[in-house]
Amino acid sequence: MRTIYLQLVGLVLLGLVGSVTSAAVAEEAGFKAIFDGKTLDGWKAPDMSYWSVDDGAITGRSTRQHPVKSNQFLVWQLGELDDFELKLKYRISGTPSANSGIQVRSRVGKDGHVAGYQADIDLGGRWAGALYDEGGRGMLAARGQKTIIGPDGKMTSTSTGDLESLMANINKDGWNDYHIIARGSRIVLKINGKVTAEVIDNDKKNRDLSGVLAFQLHTGPPMTAQFKDIQLKRLKMHERKKVVLVAGPRSHGYGAHEHNAGWLLLAKLLNENMPNIHAAVYRNGWPKDPTAFDNADAIAIYCDGGGGHVVMRHLEETDKLAKKGVGIACFHYGVEVPKGKPGHYLLNWIGGYFETFWSVNPHWEAEFKKLPKHPITRGVKPFSMNDEWYYHMRFVKDMKNVTPILTAIPPDSTRKRGDSAHGGNPHVRARMGVPEHVAWAYESATGGGGGRGFGFTGGHWHWSWASNDFRKLVLNSLVWITGVEVPPNGVPSKTPSIEELEANQDYPKPGSWRRERIQQMLEQWNKD
Repeated sequence: MRTIYLQLVGLVLLGLVGSVTSAAVAEEAGFKAIFDGKTLDGWKAPDMSYWSVDDGAITGRSTRQHPVKSNQFLVWQLGELDDFELKLKYRISGTPSANSGIQVRSRVGKDGHVAGYQADIDLGGRWAGALYDEGGRGMLAARGQKTIIGPDGKMTSTSTGDLESLMANINKDGWNDYHIIARGSRIVLKINGKVTAEVIDNDKKNRDLSGVLAFQLHTGPPMTAQFKDIQLKRLKMHERKKVVLVAGPRSHGYGAHEHNAGWLLLAKLLNENMPNIHAAVYRNGWPKDPTAFDNADAIAIYCDGGGGHVVMRHLEETDKLAKKGVGIACFHYGVEVPKGKPGHYLLNWIGGYFETFWSVNPHWEAEFKKLPKHPITRGVKPFSMNDEWYYHMRFVKDMKNVTPILTAIPPDSTRKRGDSAHGGNPHVRARMGVPEHVAWAYESATGGGGGRGFGFTGGHWHWSWASNDFRKLVLNSLVWITGVEVPPNGVPSKTPSIEELEANQDYPKPGSWRRERIQQMLEQWNKD
C-alpha cells in the first residue's frame, strides 16, 4: 500500500509540475485565449444563422437549404488588432471551391462586409496561405511569395518557396495551424510552421495598421469552415507608442459626460495627426479584451468616479502596469476614487485625486491667464472655459514631482456651498481668492521606474472639445504620458464640426436642442 501511495503521490506531483510548466510556457509566450470554446460570446455577425459552435470550434456553415448569397463575416467584438501574433487551428470542408479566410486589421462596412487584409483559406489550393486585400487591392502575396509594396502602391514580388510543396504541407482533410504575425508594415503568414506569404506594405494610403479580426464564410457551394484554439498576443510597437483610452458607461444626459464620444473623437484626431501614436478606444467600461493593455505605453481613463470608478476592481492590475512604466491619466469624474487604498493608488499613479469632504466640484468659468512651460502646454494659448472644474485636490506631500498645468482662481461663491462630500467644507472656505490647480502632470509616478501621470478635472461638457486650446492641451497630455515628444506647437488638429461632435453620443438628441447656441460657443472659443 505504501508503494502504491508513493507512486500515486509521484504521479500527482508530476501532473502538477506538468501543469505548472505548461502554464509557465503559455504565460511566457504571452498568448491569451479570445474564444471560450463553448459560446459565441464576444463574436457577432449581421446574420448569426450561419455561425455556431460545434465540437469546440467556431463554425461557419453554408448549406443547400441555407446558402451564403454574399460573403459572411463573424467579427470579434472585444477589441481591435494592431501589432500582434495570432495563432489558431482551422479546417475547411466541402467542394474544391470551398473558400474562407481570416480578416485582420480590417474595417466593417455598414452592410457588415469586412474589408482589409485576409489570410486566405481554401480547399482546392489556389488561395490557401496567401495574403489578400478583401474589398481593396486584391492579391498582395500568393502562397510562396514575398511582396514589397512601395509608397506609390507598386508591388514587387519574389518567390520564397515552392507553391506545391507548401500546399502539400497543408492537411486538406483535417486541422491546420495558422500563425499570423503583424508588426508595423510587415505581415507574415505561416501554416503548420512554414512561411506561406510575407508582405511589407509601405503604401500608407491603402494599408491598415489596426482594425478588426473576423472570420469569413465565402459564397459558393455548400461548405463548412471551422476555427478553434484562437489565441492572441499583442506585440510591443516599435514604430509607434500606444495609448489605450478607457471610456466609462453613459451617465448624464445628451452632451455631458460623453466618455465614449469624447474618446472616439480624440482618438481619431490623434491617429490622423500623430503618426508615431496609436490610440485605441475601449467603450462602456473596463475592457473585456484580455489583451487590452499588453502592449500599452499609456492608459487614459474618462469615466464616472467614486465607488463606481471603472478601475475599482482592477487596482492591483493597473498598479503593476504603472510600475512597469505605463503612463496613467484620469479625466473629469475619473479623478475621484474613495479615500484610502484607492486614493493611495491614484496618488502613486497621477500625483493627486479628488478626495470627498476635501475637494469640491462646482461649475464655474475658469480663466487660465498664464500657462507654465511644459510639453503639455506647447502651442496652447491662455484660454477660459466654463466647466465643472473640480478643485482643491488631494496631492502628494509637498507636491513632489507634480507640475500644475492649469491654475485659476475660482469665484468665492463656489466655496460657500454647504458641507457635503462634494459641495463644500471648511478647508475650501478658508481659501477665498486662492488659486487652485485643476490639471497637473506627474513624473516618476510610482518611484523607481514608474510612468508619467496626468490629472484633468474638466471635461463635463462634450462641446468643450471644440475649443482649440482646451482640446490641444488634452491631446498633448495623451502624447506626453506615452513618453513621445510633444510637437513644438502641440498636437495639430482641425476644429471638430457640429456633426463630428454629435457623433457617437450615448443619448438621443433632445427635441429642444439648439444647434445655433453650440455654434456660437465654438465661434467664441476660437475667434482668435
